[in-house]
Amino acid sequence: MKIGTTKNSYFICFLLLLQHVSAKNIIGQGGNELEEEVKRSEFPDGFLFGTSTSAYQIEGAYVEDGRSLSNWDVYCRINGRIPNGGSGDIADDHYHRYLEDIDRMASLGVNAYRFSISWNRILPRGRFGAVNPAGLKFYNNIIDNLLLKGITPFVTIHHDDYPQEFEDRYGAWLSPLMQEEFVHFAETCFKSFGDRVKYWATMNEPNLFAEMAYLKGVFPPSHCSPPFGKCYSGNSDVEPLLVVHNSILAHAKAVKLYRHQFQTEQGGMIGMVASAYMYKPMTDDEADTKAATRALAFHVAWLLDPLVYGDYPIEMREYHGRKLPKFSSEEKRLIKNSTDFIGLNHYTTWFVKDCLHSNCTCMDTDVLCTHGENRAICGFLLITGQKDGSSIGDPTGMPGVYVVPQGMEEIVDYVTKRYNNIPIFVTENGYA
Repeated sequence: MKIGTTKNSYFICFLLLLQHVSAKNIIGQGGNELEEEVKRSEFPDGFLFGTSTSAYQIEGAYVEDGRSLSNWDVYCRINGRIPNGGSGDIADDHYHRYLEDIDRMASLGVNAYRFSISWNRILPRGRFGAVNPAGLKFYNNIIDNLLLKGITPFVTIHHDDYPQEFEDRYGAWLSPLMQEEFVHFAETCFKSFGDRVKYWATMNEPNLFAEMAYLKGVFPPSHCSPPFGKCYSGNSDVEPLLVVHNSILAHAKAVKLYRHQFQTEQGGMIGMVASAYMYKPMTDDEADTKAATRALAFHVAWLLDPLVYGDYPIEMREYHGRKLPKFSSEEKRLIKNSTDFIGLNHYTTWFVKDCLHSNCTCMDTDVLCTHGENRAICGFLLITGQKDGSSIGDPTGMPGVYVVPQGMEEIVDYVTKRYNNIPIFVTENGYA
């Protein structure tokens, strides 16, 4: 998630490896206040407490040392797209100040740092050009200095930014060609950094990126269609499905490459990071209870079911029909069990109302309102943080996001049960 490129863009997060352990034992019993002091000594050996960032949001240096323009660089230069003309041109200037930042992390006592690789800094033209030595040097310096401070590098290969040339040539993630671009990028990272990096996330939140960029049109390339927005181009009912489909296949191909050529020698883990909100029924009505379950399927299982079971959730196939892309038999074998762990980015919990059995109308004043609640792409769901004039939790600094501590426990339990106790890292969480 982590929308925005302002100062202080480090988000404190816990990197939790949860396996054979109940979420209650680690996170607590829920509620809005901590009932007792939590001590680090109570956590298992090897437990990772870390910070998490993404390249475009912190690095700056957008035209230095061979870096090409990214999709975000171009998007931020279109008038009206970003309030007050904001951009990541400088951001936190991490490109020049990474040593200071690593010292600050060490002073916090963290033992892990999750960061992403700028695709356009490493491969300014993707497969159409050469590897950029200055880009490799920058990330090698980060990794080496982290290790000197006893901080474990946790690398996200792709976090929303890519060379604008991909968009101009073939529409980026709308095209299957992006799969091969990503595999080439991932292979470059494995070869260059894998001797020291033991935790790899292929991508950050393809499910949220698809929603923001291709349903609502508020991330580049700003595709959408009514009623979700007024964009120059796009189809909000179809394009998000294509983007996630290509992302899943790209992930699985990169994982296959890593497992066959690098994992045995390098000894690392590789997985995917999903946006993972939690959902509560608006009422005790059976329809709303089913709607909350459907919301999890349409948001979380949409991305994760294929990586574990080899196909999309049944609910999505039922309501999307032919609009939902199909995996071939060979592709199903490729994507099934294509993750060593699941990364969860969790920030809030929302109420859900069923729109299958009654027409839903949301309030324009509700920032979560899309006016697409009665459409399949939204799962025939109305999502809100308000009920009977009250919020589901205390508001945060980001409209529509609320403090609901028990949601963390509940989403971890959901993923643990649905995916048979697969290792889980909580890769982002906190106060937005």
